[in-house]
Amino acid sequence: MLHKVRSLGLQGISGYEVTAECDLAGGLPNFDIVGLPDAAVKEARERVRSAIKNNGFTFPVGRITVNLAPANLRKSGTVYDLPILVGILTAGQQLTWEDPDCAFVGELSLSGTLRPVVGMLPMALAAREAGIQRLYVPADSAPEATLAEGITVYPVENVKQLADHLCGRAFLEPAPPWSGTLEELPVPDFAEVRGQEQVKRALEIAAAGGHNVAMIGPPGSGKSMLARRLPSILPPMNRREALEATQVHSVMGLTSKERPLLTSRPFRSPHHTISAVGMAGGGTPYPKPGEISLAHHGVLFLDELPEFHKDVLEVLRQPMEEGKISLVRAAASETYPSNFMLVCAMNPCKCGWYGHPSGRCRCSAASVKKYLGKLSGPLLDRIDLYAEVPALEFEELADRSPGEDSASIRERVVKARAIQTARFGPDGPPCNAAMGQEELKQFCALDQAGVAIMKGAYEHMGLTARSYDRILRVARTIADLDGEEHIGPHHLAEAIQYRESDYFQV
Repeated sequence: MLHKVRSLGLQGISGYEVTAECDLAGGLPNFDIVGLPDAAVKEARERVRSAIKNNGFTFPVGRITVNLAPANLRKSGTVYDLPILVGILTAGQQLTWEDPDCAFVGELSLSGTLRPVVGMLPMALAAREAGIQRLYVPADSAPEATLAEGITVYPVENVKQLADHLCGRAFLEPAPPWSGTLEELPVPDFAEVRGQEQVKRALEIAAAGGHNVAMIGPPGSGKSMLARRLPSILPPMNRREALEATQVHSVMGLTSKERPLLTSRPFRSPHHTISAVGMAGGGTPYPKPGEISLAHHGVLFLDELPEFHKDVLEVLRQPMEEGKISLVRAAASETYPSNFMLVCAMNPCKCGWYGHPSGRCRCSAASVKKYLGKLSGPLLDRIDLYAEVPALEFEELADRSPGEDSASIRERVVKARAIQTARFGPDGPPCNAAMGQEELKQFCALDQAGVAIMKGAYEHMGLTARSYDRILRVARTIADLDGEEHIGPHHLAEAIQYRESDYFQV
């Protein structure tokens, strides 16, 4: 006897509908799963067999064939355990139910208890698009599934509970929509930072416009400390951004039943020993998202920038421009989002003290040039603001008066972002850093004095066309922070001073 059960699968960070076709026939005992299953899917045979027996059902004796359609797409993971079990029991008439608008997803233990699965949110969104009205999922995955909205989610603890519900003996209560809010987790405050007012200003501009920023200074000057406080001044994510970022984290198994939705912007800080695959994404047999995708709608912080391998840094160039990355592998091709703010911190030389008045630097000019030469010109050209972080003087360290707190800075950042949202509209760029040529032409027009300033900067600083546009975007953000409609000469002057540091002129 044949029975079809609707389910869902993952391809990249998107879900799609899968149909588990379960056929029971006479013959020698055999249990086959077809439809391009991977090892985890094939091992479902033993999990399903034990779960059926341990919950009081009879495992059919005969030839069992399960086809996971569409058969031309590779199936991976453990999400098909539950639909295979339901299909076998229904085909064997041990379960009797009819509901063509429902789907099942879940991993089984040998006792029949359901375990949570990764990628629940993208699969729930795919279920809604496919017209599925009721979704049966592991209880621990139910809060995440409810984020899709528009479908009824049933949390299932074990096989017996599901069987009682399907046969009408004891009904499950639908999972309530996740009631959490977009309140963010506590992060360190800028009030704890001594001095460095110019660097704080650069980070405020970066947060207001979504710009990339690099901090350069000697060891212990506070570069990492400042970077880790950047999330405290970033504007909160809206619902769309939170769902997009959560889908990536869900596929990587980084969500939980307590916090199924990302409530604060991601802050990723990979170690400098990371590989190019770890940064960009990839792997075998199916490419997975990398750090740049996990930082989507958030911050990618690279500490000790020149210590990263050259190939790791070079993979950042295209995603920084396009906001996405396409991975082409033999098994599959995937496109992942990568709209992130790049924040870098680095020393000016190997020992860290090049250019310090104390003369503590032990590096030769050649070694300094070699150290900085690890960073390519095209990568440096994609950074909008360069902020020098000098070593603190004793008086600044001894001063115990608190600095400006993050809440005050964030208030200005949120106002500037609101101006950008009103300017570009819901379908336009999310921030000034993402402006295209049309937006630059329309919203970054310069008067005669501004043209003269930019001409001088272009000729004397050796700017490229890309860096010219980036200066205009930064100037637009500075004008938004000042609440001014047009870019003035002082906005341009401040934006120009944040271009490439003198350290790179060695």
